[in-house]
Amino acid sequence: MKGTRKVRPVFHYREDRIRAHVQLCWLALLLIRTIERTTGDTWRNVRNELERMHLVTLETKEGRVAQRSATTARRREIVQALEVAEPARIYDFTLPEPVA
Repeated sequence: MKGTRKVRPVFHYREDRIRAHVQLCWLALLLIRTIERTTGDTWRNVRNELERMHLVTLETKEGRVAQRSATTARRREIVQALEVAEPARIYDFTLPEPVA
């Protein structure tokens, strides 16, 4: 994966750091496999579908709103299969300060 992701190699010299790195890699693999088995799809497909969710902030003189993109049927299936809460649709809604 480091070759396809163009991630530089990680070199650890202390035993505690080597153990921590291996544990984190193992936990990441466990999480990926759990997601694959729970959703019945590959990690690549799940990741590609979920990373298409975007948060957009629109700001005008009337105020500001931060809203995420719509949830598709496939995204809803993934979230329900993983038993996690769907992200909020509106994150921020601010009206301008009244001028005194």
